[in-house]
This record gives sequence, C-alpha cells and structure tokens, in this order.
Amino acid sequence: MSKVVDVGAVNDFNEGTMKSVTVEGEDILLARVEDRYYAVGNICPHLQARLSEGTLEGYIVTCPRHGSQFDVRTGENIRWLKGSGLASNLAKVVKPPRPLKSYTTEIRGGRITIID
Repeated sequence: MSKVVDVGAVNDFNEGTMKSVTVEGEDILLARVEDRYYAVGNICPHLQARLSEGTLEGYIVTCPRHGSQFDVRTGENIRWLKGSGLASNLAKVVKPPRPLKSYTTEIRGGRITIID
C-alpha cells in the first residue's frame, strides 16, 4: 500500500529551487522545475553528500562534494564524478555509478504530496 505524505504548499517553493524534506526518516530532495515538482533521494550515492546543498540547473542537480550529477525527474545518474582521466575512471570501478531513488509527487488542494 502506498503512503501519501504532505510536504508543503506549492506557494512555498519558487521556480528553480530545491530543498530537503524528511519523509518516514528518509532524506528527500524536492525540486520545482518548470512548474512541476520532483522528488529524489537527497544523499549522493558516491560519498553521501546532501544534494540539496549542491546546485540545480534545469533538471540537473550537481553534488556539492565531487560534482556527480543526477536528473531530478528520474534519479538517473548523468555524470558520476566531475573530471576525466585515470582518477575518474578508477573511481567508477571502485564505486560504480548508481541512480537516486525517485518518488511520485502530486498536487492536492494546493499542497505537494510525495507518494512512497
């Protein structure tokens, strides 16, 4: 059975912003892009940095620690680490790229809900 959790009013989030919310003990990144709301895991699977402390450009959130990038619509890994070369390739072998968990969001009565 799905659990529906209210995480705030739509008017509380400006376009192009993101913030951390906690749902059932899970740290979730909530982002508003092009008047839609997206929710993905807030912890980077590389070295556990909080993605909400990074940057959001369009649909792409960038990890503040090592520059890994994820699509907030799907959680897909776009870039595992910033940079290239031997160090970056070795890092991918030691800890392979992983996507973020993504959550369904809905607007209900002017409120944003996450369905888990």
